[in-house]
Amino acid sequence: MDNAIFSFPKPINEPVKAYAPGSSEKSSLKKALAQLSSEEWDIPLVIGGKEIRTGNTGKVVMPHDHHHVLATYHKAGEKEVQMAIDAAMKAHKEWSELPWVERASVMLRVAELLSIKYRYILNASVMLGQSKNPFQAEIDAPCELIDFLRFSTFYASQVYADQPYSETGILNRMEYRALEGFVFSLTPFNFTSIASNLNMAPAMMGNVAVWKPSTTAIHSNYFLMKVFREAGLPDGVVNFIPGQGSVIGKVITASRDLGGFHFTGSTSTFNTLWRQIGENLGHYKSYPKIVGETGGKNFIFVHPSAPALEVATAIVRGAFEYQGQKCSAGSRAYIPASLWKEVKDYVGDMLKEIKMGDVQDFTNFVNAVIDEASFDNIMSYIDYAKQSPDAEIVFGGNGDKSVGYFVEPTVIRTTDPMFKSMVEEIFGPVITIYVYDDNGIFEVYGTSLIIRQTPVVQYLQQDIEYIRVRFLDFIEQYDGVGLTAYGFRQLTAFIVSYISRRRSYQTGNTVLLLIFTHVDTRHHRFIVKQELGECLGKFRLTYAGRTEKEERADRAFRIL
Repeated sequence: MDNAIFSFPKPINEPVKAYAPGSSEKSSLKKALAQLSSEEWDIPLVIGGKEIRTGNTGKVVMPHDHHHVLATYHKAGEKEVQMAIDAAMKAHKEWSELPWVERASVMLRVAELLSIKYRYILNASVMLGQSKNPFQAEIDAPCELIDFLRFSTFYASQVYADQPYSETGILNRMEYRALEGFVFSLTPFNFTSIASNLNMAPAMMGNVAVWKPSTTAIHSNYFLMKVFREAGLPDGVVNFIPGQGSVIGKVITASRDLGGFHFTGSTSTFNTLWRQIGENLGHYKSYPKIVGETGGKNFIFVHPSAPALEVATAIVRGAFEYQGQKCSAGSRAYIPASLWKEVKDYVGDMLKEIKMGDVQDFTNFVNAVIDEASFDNIMSYIDYAKQSPDAEIVFGGNGDKSVGYFVEPTVIRTTDPMFKSMVEEIFGPVITIYVYDDNGIFEVYGTSLIIRQTPVVQYLQQDIEYIRVRFLDFIEQYDGVGLTAYGFRQLTAFIVSYISRRRSYQTGNTVLLLIFTHVDTRHHRFIVKQELGECLGKFRLTYAGRTEKEERADRAFRIL
């Protein structure tokens, strides 16, 4: 292996084209869309550089017009999966021993082809096959895809240049080698750039891959495979095998040559394959390296000081762009009551201007969700909200799959912060709003602490004194050293339980005002928000030695 140090300049991000009216890029993209919409591809498996057609086929349709067939694709069976493994292992030695700069040149050639020669064809494929509008397709593929390739090359040069220090008369050298087996790449439908990166990042470092693309992204993924080969990627380095996940996964996880698993997709799929790998652990030549990006439930938390217009923009763009089909999509929002009406009005105004429909109409912001299964799943959450006494549909709530799989941008409001659509991943254009009282209940999960904030009318000194003394005793016990999150939970659990016991006979004006902002474990201290508009204070052991009179004068505000 050649570990010669070669510096690639740090790249700049691929410029994003605007596709403005009358622009040359818009005209070029329109031509590419017309070309691909008039063709029906026959998509084979690609194993060891050879195209293989099994006769067991499926259809690729436009999500926004599911009667329009874009391609017929061939599915891999167990035999073809094993062929792909064998082809990858055959290519392993020569590719892994190739000087890394030569591998890098292939990556940069792929980026160059996608930037100039095939930009509009790739965009058109993503738009038609995955129902992205032109701006979303442009950012995903080619721009982010190109950035992945160029920046991976740059960072690879830094990895190889990171060499150990050598003393006089001693030469220390670090060499990097590929995994001993193949990498299984399981890629998602929602980002074509990820489909490329899960294969080409391992290949950059000398690995070989068996690639199972998402069945709903096969059109653009097959086109990528063709570009990889045109750029000079040797036969067998990446093997393209669409098909049924359970069939492919069974053969993959049973292979002794499995060296890595590179995944983006659902949590359940990842858990299944990880479990299968674990069950076969003693069978492999080496421990497979597992890298997975799974589901998400992104949130928007709004402070009362936030500008309502910006909050509304974050909701609309974050939740509904690309139909919410990304784990980073805004899927839930916590909005203070003082802002809710204004935010709701802004969101309503924006949604009135948003158009939904075919991707070939560039004025449509919202397009179709990926397939019928996704449509049905999303609508089940909307229907659940319609039937629940704890929720209401604020905007949207309708869907139609007669022509394409269209779901209206939908805003749900719930009175339950643990409502079904607040805690479960939907992967669609749906956001659920929980409106909280600006001076209401805050729950700090992970610490078992419930903080109640209400106006202070009077203080029962005996209660404050009791809790204050117990609090100081706790601090003195640890002396500010080794204070952990566990210790914090112990303390807060005691205080909450004590208050709960006394609330039955205390008047409604008696309150607990305990506002911990966080625990500073590095400096072993509590950071406490002081009452009456005072600044953040630092509670330290210095308070333990104060007289009762001094403590009473402070009214224990730093603690309670």
